[in-house]
Amino acid sequence: MLQLLNLSKDFAGNPLFTTISWHLKKGERVALVGENGAGKSTLMKIIAGLTEPSSGEIQFARGAKASYLPQDGIVTAGQSLFHEARGALAELLAMEEELHRIGLELERLPHDLPEHDQILSRYGEVQEQFRHGGGYTMEAEIGTVLKGLGFAQSDWHRDCGEFSGGWQMRIALARLLLLNPDVLLLDEPTNHLDIEARNWLEEYLCAYPGSVILVSHDRFFMDSVCSRIAEVWNHTIADYHCTYSKYLVQREERVAALRDAKRRQDEEVEKTEDFIRRFRYQANKASLVQSRIKQLEKVERIVLPPERKRIRFQFPEAPKSGKNVVELKGLTRSFGDHTVLDRIDLTIEKGERVALVGHNGAGKSTLMAVLAGGDYQGGERIIGHNVTMDYFAQDQANVLDQGRSAYDELYADAPYDMVPRLRDILGAFLFSGDDIHKKVSVLSGGERNRLALAKMLLRPSNLLLMDEPTNHLDLNSKEVLLDALKSFDGTVVFVSHDRYFVNALATRVVEVDSGGVENYFGDYEYYLEKKGEVPGAAGSKSALATSVSVSPLAAGTADTSPAPLPPHTKEVRLKDREEEKRRKRDDQARQKRMGEVESLIAGVEKELAQLEIAMNTPGFFDDPEQGLQGGERHSALNERLEELYEEWERLSG
Repeated sequence: MLQLLNLSKDFAGNPLFTTISWHLKKGERVALVGENGAGKSTLMKIIAGLTEPSSGEIQFARGAKASYLPQDGIVTAGQSLFHEARGALAELLAMEEELHRIGLELERLPHDLPEHDQILSRYGEVQEQFRHGGGYTMEAEIGTVLKGLGFAQSDWHRDCGEFSGGWQMRIALARLLLLNPDVLLLDEPTNHLDIEARNWLEEYLCAYPGSVILVSHDRFFMDSVCSRIAEVWNHTIADYHCTYSKYLVQREERVAALRDAKRRQDEEVEKTEDFIRRFRYQANKASLVQSRIKQLEKVERIVLPPERKRIRFQFPEAPKSGKNVVELKGLTRSFGDHTVLDRIDLTIEKGERVALVGHNGAGKSTLMAVLAGGDYQGGERIIGHNVTMDYFAQDQANVLDQGRSAYDELYADAPYDMVPRLRDILGAFLFSGDDIHKKVSVLSGGERNRLALAKMLLRPSNLLLMDEPTNHLDLNSKEVLLDALKSFDGTVVFVSHDRYFVNALATRVVEVDSGGVENYFGDYEYYLEKKGEVPGAAGSKSALATSVSVSPLAAGTADTSPAPLPPHTKEVRLKDREEEKRRKRDDQARQKRMGEVESLIAGVEKELAQLEIAMNTPGFFDDPEQGLQGGERHSALNERLEELYEEWERLSG
């Protein structure tokens, strides 16, 4: 489908990538990954024909074409949403116009004229092409794509200029999907999508007939869509034919092997250079010295990938709070005649990590703002004992003072005792050297979000309210934020459209929908499982809340009273008691085995550490047999360790 041949790209003499040769097969879905600035977006623009390479060429299969969706910056106006989306089907629209024109001509011409048969034949050809291209279902397809991306049918006739920036990118994505190119190039397609739209796009791309190359910071999305990872690093591309999660493991193994190989190579080079230095000026060693010099020149030096910069931080220790951190009783929040939250009851308890989920516009951010102290029209909001909160709003990065430097922005809100630590905090969030003096106005979206997060470390709090904290953060930064929130000993309420982040962090999911809230006491997978149990149309809230017995009655009515519970007899009580005893025995056995597995893990890790110390001593690999045995033992210990970790995870699950 696509082939890159010796492709290079330089910027002001600095190479971005050099002599890349790479290919893409039909139907493949590939994720481009790499550090910020590695050249992922540039490479996609080159493939799309929007940027010229410095050298090399791109070859497409005959008749194939590529189309590109940038991260942002696309704005349309002047026609309705439906007509804007329909404009992507230019070829089908041209055929439709030709069919209409030929139809009128056939009506006008007498049947016995010679050209009538020729025109009729042309009508048949165009009609077949139109049918084969989906012309008779194109309006249904437009509706499917617009609905999948979150547009209501009432939006279809609105002018595109009425939509905000995030919705403008959805319009651009809809056009691109309807265009149906052979190679679909997507740069952060999920940035402006809620969870429902991401789920839909995921399914759409998995069934897409062409090839897909995408850049994404959504790990869950990449795992679901892509079966191949192409890592852009050190001016080239490395391929991994696996999911993103497996790529992370394989990459670490590959880098570890590279480090080991480089260490051995460096030792050999050092020995050779030492020999050359010692005997360079001895006539009887001249031939040997020249031989070693030539040998050294032929060595292809191993280059390690650059170390990834990572944020490192922990939230301040949380002050102790009461059991109930915040409670809403019969609370209502309206905007004019529109009620967003209708007499809701919600209690957040100490230590919980609560994810608010729901479609765009359901009221998640409104609920978050109310929890943070925002206005409401009825009911109660009760803050618990000794609660100190910190609120990260959805537009938190935008409320930073654009005229201040990164350092001054922190300094303005810092307590006196924190001032000496400001540079350390900024360094932990990757602001180092002159970066701390950059104006907020010139920072990227990711840098602004990191700065806004850094401000949350200035004062200890025991309730964190975070609305989309992962926006504009790369995968590594998300992982570090996730680790910091997991280790935080206070309470967290958050909104995120990153499903991996939600699943890994949440201990409770609260669905906001139709003015109400529904609780699911588990992680995101548990929430999805429970949603999947709803019979019939998804999203029936009453069906989730209560199991109802429905039986036909006379005159077609239905009895909606709950089914009666079985009597609680002595036999049932005895059976329950026996079941409880069995559960306790099983739990004790599980705990005992967990202790045994933990001891085994400690033993294997100790043996592995001792073996690695031995393998790192000079001369260990001089004996080939010893080196082989060491390598095999190292591999066996790692496999055993992985088995033990898997068993421990099963026991602790």
